[in-house]
Amino acid sequence: MVLDGQRARVDFALTPVARKLINVNPNTISWVGLILALLSGVVLYLSAGSGYEYLLLVGALVVIVSGYFDALDGKVAKLAGKAGRKGDYLDHVFDRYADVFMIGGVAFSAWCDPYLGMFALVGVLLTSYMGTQAQAIGAPRLYAGLLGRADRVVLSTLFPIIQFVMMQFGYGSFDIMGFEINWLEIMMLWFAVVGNLTAIQRAVITWRNLSKEDA
Repeated sequence: MVLDGQRARVDFALTPVARKLINVNPNTISWVGLILALLSGVVLYLSAGSGYEYLLLVGALVVIVSGYFDALDGKVAKLAGKAGRKGDYLDHVFDRYADVFMIGGVAFSAWCDPYLGMFALVGVLLTSYMGTQAQAIGAPRLYAGLLGRADRVVLSTLFPIIQFVMMQFGYGSFDIMGFEINWLEIMMLWFAVVGNLTAIQRAVITWRNLSKEDA
């Protein structure tokens, strides 16, 4: 999945709302998205409690709404002519916190093995770091790779729903070669493995771009 390159396709859902909010400070919208990301992490963490599985659906809804606001702030900034380096910097900072909140809610809950959760967070943060570090040293900002920000939001929305639905049919977890794993852990495994692979991929692309400049 590489959904970051498909952002233009969701303009139809962003532009009408952005026009209505054109007088709102884009940073305010960024704060709303961040607070919702924090809320989603708390809800997903609590969903691991007995009898609170329904919070998986609530958490999934809050994740996608948070992702919507994350995209909306940039659209408002562009339409209002307020796009600038300070807003871009704030957006990157908030995105990293949002990743930690949303994914950490699962990583530190009873849904997930703590070691797997740790590697998932490392994979996600390194993916983003490699993209922004490229820009910091003068190379093009990188969105390439198998696991972008949009991918994480979509997966963090879908897998809680899948986990809840499968639990209703008695398939909330299953054995793989003697290891019990649930659907949310599959998501975290994807973040851990593909996230780190994406970080390596971006590092290689940046290195090659710099080598071309030095040649």
